[in-house]
Amino acid sequence: MSAASQLTPVERRITLLVAAVQFVNVLDFMMVLPLGPDFAVALGIPTSHLGYIGGAYTLAAFVSGLAGALVLDRFDRRQALAVAIGGLVIATALGGFAVDLPTMLGARMLAGFFGGPATSLALAIIADSVPPERRGRAMGMVSASFAVTSVVGMPIGLELARLGGWRLPFFGVAGLGAVIAFLVVWAMPPQRAHLQQPGGEAHRVASFGELLAQPMTRLAMLLVSLAIVTGFMLFPNFSAWIQFNLGFPRAQIGVLYMLGGCIGFFVTRYVGIGIDKFGGAPIAIASAVLNVVMIWAVFLTDKPPISLYVIFPLFMAANAARMVVVSTITSKVPGPTERARFMSLTSATQHISSAFAAFLASAVLIELPGGALAGIMPLAVAAMVLATVVPPLVWSVERFVDSRSRSLRVQTMVETSPARS
Repeated sequence: MSAASQLTPVERRITLLVAAVQFVNVLDFMMVLPLGPDFAVALGIPTSHLGYIGGAYTLAAFVSGLAGALVLDRFDRRQALAVAIGGLVIATALGGFAVDLPTMLGARMLAGFFGGPATSLALAIIADSVPPERRGRAMGMVSASFAVTSVVGMPIGLELARLGGWRLPFFGVAGLGAVIAFLVVWAMPPQRAHLQQPGGEAHRVASFGELLAQPMTRLAMLLVSLAIVTGFMLFPNFSAWIQFNLGFPRAQIGVLYMLGGCIGFFVTRYVGIGIDKFGGAPIAIASAVLNVVMIWAVFLTDKPPISLYVIFPLFMAANAARMVVVSTITSKVPGPTERARFMSLTSATQHISSAFAAFLASAVLIELPGGALAGIMPLAVAAMVLATVVPPLVWSVERFVDSRSRSLRVQTMVETSPARS
């Protein structure tokens, strides 16, 4: 492996800090899903309405993502990220004090309001700090935070809930987030390079409409939306489905997520390296095929053909690989002065798409006596169809990025070549 393909020490430090931010951000969101059946009973919330709680978070993150797209490029990204994480810490702690559905919805909406910008700022920092030829590796490291959440965060959270009640994980994540916010301020270098780019602040604000008008921006947002909807039509209800429909024991849910996270950790790391070497389209195709097979095995069979201890890790791996590909490829679309706006727009698209998927699932699913869910078939079939649409879109965006890179290289060679007499 060449030295040029390795992250520099500064790039590695920034990437690890961003991965830590994403770990807390993802854990704050993801822990609500498997904990849902626990606090639903305690707060008197129907399990079929758990999607509304996830949807409240993502809807608020969508609104803050659009607002951030207008203003985030004006600030040092490190300072803005610290503020976003600080707000997320407070909102997460408030979730631990919820007493009914409205108070839980309010706390999760506040968490989404700060969590959305935290995601877009984190990804913008990676895109600013790591050049395209090494960005897949960096994005793979950041995306590995999803896997670490499953391996470490969610099993610990589930065990804390079992030992000390469902409120304890909320307080634990809030405390960890406060530590990460301090590390960002203390250890991350200032992120102001985008403020020195030609064009000035007035140009950045004025060109937001131009950013939306670009066909490639719209195509990238379509790709992001489909990738998210494919997973979130099913994932928020996965824990309830396997417990109440498939009879999987509650005590083993943490083990299941740990196994899924272990596989996801290695998959995201090597997928990032593979994107740098081979491009995103082949990996997107492989993840789509695996995703379709795993959805069929879990949701469309009377009894899964193989153990859930095998199926769930593969399901997680397919979804993780797809998101690494989509994040890496779309991060190459914007230029430096529009990067935070583009990432904010990406974050807004992710969250409105996941909110749509969660609300759709809650509207379609029916809770049967005993907590089992009915109506999953149309959601599973739709997810399988959408999974097959993602690879062609990845190929289209990747082709545009490669074509633009070639044109820029040719232009640079022409401009730097000696003038002919």
